[in-house]
Amino acid sequence: MASQQGTVDFIVGQMAGAGTVSARPMFGEYGVYCEGKFIGVICNDRLFVKPTAAGRAHGVDLPEKPAYEGAKPSLAVPEDRVEDADWLAGLIRATWGDLPAPRAKKKKA
Repeated sequence: MASQQGTVDFIVGQMAGAGTVSARPMFGEYGVYCEGKFIGVICNDRLFVKPTAAGRAHGVDLPEKPAYEGAKPSLAVPEDRVEDADWLAGLIRATWGDLPAPRAKKKKA
């Protein structure tokens, strides 16, 4: 089941306190980016955030589950936590801080 655009827009809006957040279509679902860094995915209307030390510390009770079959485990954010915009922005900021800067894309000749 693919994520609904309205759900994606809501989740992205809830993360706005973390900085510039966007979602891009990816493999039939959505990749989520904050300030240019890939921080997670939205699959089946559910948010999965890349697991980092700071993210785990912020969301100590979040289970780690794969977003889809064959994926690496991610922090599975329950709906009630998505509805708490301040908490969610804190999770995204913490995760963002632990992730490396995106690699520069090579210029095409």
